[in-house]
Amino acid sequence: MKQAILFRKDLKIEKGKIAVQVAHASLSAAIAVRDKDPELFEKWINSGQKKVVLKVENEKQLWEFKKKATALKLQTAIIKDAGLTQLPPGTTTALAIGPDEDEKIDELVGELPLL
Repeated sequence: MKQAILFRKDLKIEKGKIAVQVAHASLSAAIAVRDKDPELFEKWINSGQKKVVLKVENEKQLWEFKKKATALKLQTAIIKDAGLTQLPPGTTTALAIGPDEDEKIDELVGELPLL
């Protein structure tokens, strides 16, 4: 069981801001899985809540992975920044996929580099 969080490497923001966006994505997708499939959520919780943070080139690539994940019936959460600090309001920053079975996640994002 794992969750993948994809982050845009073309955004030039502070590390703390990246951490917050990644956390927001992880929590949003996890809550969606909990509401939709409580057994899958509990399996992930009880297996250590594994996460991997990966980088994509840009917003276009982020949306391409969202489309592919949806086609594979994986839960996703897209994060758009509120624009209160370093980014304009509505800037798409991150995509969380899962949690779900490792094999399903790896099939989709296994070739992406770590952030």
